[in-house]
Amino acid sequence: MRVRGEGALRRAAKGASAWAVGLAGLTAAGAASAQEATISAGDTAWMLVATALVLLMTLPGLALFYAGMVRAKNVLSVLMQCFAIAGLITVLWVVYGYSLAFDTTGMVEGEINLASFIGGTSKLFLEGVTRDSLVLAIPESLFVAFQMTFAIITPALIVGAFAERMRFAALLVFSALWFTFAYLPIAHMTWAGAGGLFWDWGVIDFAGGTVVHINAGVAGLVAAIMLGKRKGWPTTAMAPHHLGYTLIGAALLWVGWFGFNAGSAVAANGGAAMALLVTQIAAATAALGWIAAEWITHGKPSVLGIASGAVAGLVAITPAAGTAGPMGALAIGAISGVVCFFAATKLKRIFGYDDSLDVFGVHGVGGIIGALLTGVFASAALGGAGLPGDRTIGEQVFWQAAAVGITVVWSAVVTVITLKIAGLFGGLRATPEEEQEGLDLALHGENGYNL
Repeated sequence: MRVRGEGALRRAAKGASAWAVGLAGLTAAGAASAQEATISAGDTAWMLVATALVLLMTLPGLALFYAGMVRAKNVLSVLMQCFAIAGLITVLWVVYGYSLAFDTTGMVEGEINLASFIGGTSKLFLEGVTRDSLVLAIPESLFVAFQMTFAIITPALIVGAFAERMRFAALLVFSALWFTFAYLPIAHMTWAGAGGLFWDWGVIDFAGGTVVHINAGVAGLVAAIMLGKRKGWPTTAMAPHHLGYTLIGAALLWVGWFGFNAGSAVAANGGAAMALLVTQIAAATAALGWIAAEWITHGKPSVLGIASGAVAGLVAITPAAGTAGPMGALAIGAISGVVCFFAATKLKRIFGYDDSLDVFGVHGVGGIIGALLTGVFASAALGGAGLPGDRTIGEQVFWQAAAVGITVVWSAVVTVITLKIAGLFGGLRATPEEEQEGLDLALHGENGYNL
């Protein structure tokens, strides 16, 4: 991997993915540069914490968030799915994921070739990742682990869309294939640096609006449609069995998100501090916006609503965390909280798809809102860090929308194909009898509660 030029450094300062600037001197040609770089104890300490915080988002954060929203007979199934995905993606990341996402072999700034869409193979099995190799001022091994936690949570998010009805074997096959053909290319195009398609377009995605949330949200929508509605939905009541779990999970997600967003600065600096601040502001504002809309529409604010609203705000601020200012975060939070409320409560009823735990309504819609508004609130005139080059807000929003469009189509197509392949391994969906009994007993031979 090569040293980035001054243009890339300026892009990083404007809030593009800072880590792409540091993917330097990690091949034989750049070994001398790597040896001359100096490790920062402060940055390394912060990134160790940030990595643990992002893993906390999946285990136990997302696992509890989802577990509380399903019925009691399926509580273990979603916990199992989150844990299994964490294990599976960790292994795949080490074997080939890191290489295909971040190896820059063949990338040429301004030139579209295969390397614009997917990384090379020089880092397979973490070849060359040593105690001494660095990314920016942190050990490369730590950067590998940090990025691994992003790769883990993305397919785990999709679980909520088909909760209570997908077979476990199919889930494992689908997760492996989707990670390979949906997550890795979008991550590479966005974050690998000069020569990546979205990078060269000047798309701003600080911590994963397209890579994580739109990607997973669209996959969730497609999966919900392909698997079909849960037995009895929407006429049979399917209330969350333990909202206490859900609120605890949402709280863990909120805290973990500071690692997700502020950690994406890959440094203990002012950029990380501002990312943390705007993350808090957007989450709080969206939580209030969601329950305000719910209060007006349904007459009462709910615990599920305030938890979902906070997550919607966290999703929407993610791509903008490195560029938006505090007032931009207020606007992004308010808009995402209200719009995601209607997407989760009205949109799926209108179109009749059973997105069990509102993955598309929160992550898909929230991610799209955040990606587009990033192009607005990055403007220095609106308190942001500034737009790349001499772009206007309209020009930046155009390129943000282009990246959103490609991500939506790419994720949808890959999801259809990978689900069809996964269905060859014993079928995608549990039988009606298994679904009636509950996936805990039917697929895992255990009960969440022994009363």
